Amino acid sequence: MYENILVAVDGSEASNHALTEAVRMAKLARARLTAVYVIDQSGAFTYAGACDPHLLTDAARQVGRSLLNDAVARMSELNVPGHSEIIETLGIAEDIASCIARYVDAHGVDFVVMGTHGRRGMRRMVLGSVAERFVRQSPCPVLLVREPAVDA
Repeated sequence: MYENILVAVDGSEASNHALTEAVRMAKLARARLTAVYVIDQSGAFTYAGACDPHLLTDAARQVGRSLLNDAVARMSELNVPGHSEIIETLGIAEDIASCIARYVDAHGVDFVVMGTHGRRGMRRMVLGSVAERFVRQSPCPVLLVREPAVDA
């Protein structure tokens, strides 16, 4: 069974559902769970001329720390061992999916849980999908958790 599970959190509804599933999976497998929040440093270069990139990164770290504190609290409620970590892309040379894959390789993660928005067609083509890019390069099994459909 799995021993070292990673869940990516970003504050979205899909991410919240992924965290719930990751906690359940870790509990069932008696695994250690790591919640990660990724700071995309390529944005700091994009806005470098308009504002201080360090302020953008500091703000992202505050958001990430808040989300990760909530994740660790949810893990603690169900006695799931683990921790959280903020990780950062390598500037414009690395996207979020590659950053997570690098972390997975470096830390011996054997199962990853991620949220996905389930976009299709043109919206997916334009917006892309971190989850889809990660699945294509993941060295381990991945569980994608879709955000619930909104009834119209």
